[in-house]
Amino acid sequence: MDKLQSNKDKNSEVYASDYTGDDSIPAFVAFAIEQYKHDKGISGEEAMEILSKAGALEHVAEFYDIMHQHGAKWLMEELDDMVERNHR
Repeated sequence: MDKLQSNKDKNSEVYASDYTGDDSIPAFVAFAIEQYKHDKGISGEEAMEILSKAGALEHVAEFYDIMHQHGAKWLMEELDDMVERNHR
């Protein structure tokens, strides 16, 4: 199994285990990935891998209630901080 597929499987397990039938959290996680992708000028796969390694996808899902109330600029700043902390 390649590295990207392993990350996809891991992320699927995180969301599947917490899924309640409400699409709000998975939609917001997808929004975060798309925003990050566009902000950085990278592919969706690259964005997903970077954010997954930083633990940002799980964080976005876990703290959806708070995070979805802010704008895209704030979200990008938060994701950048998480990625930066992970690469130190």
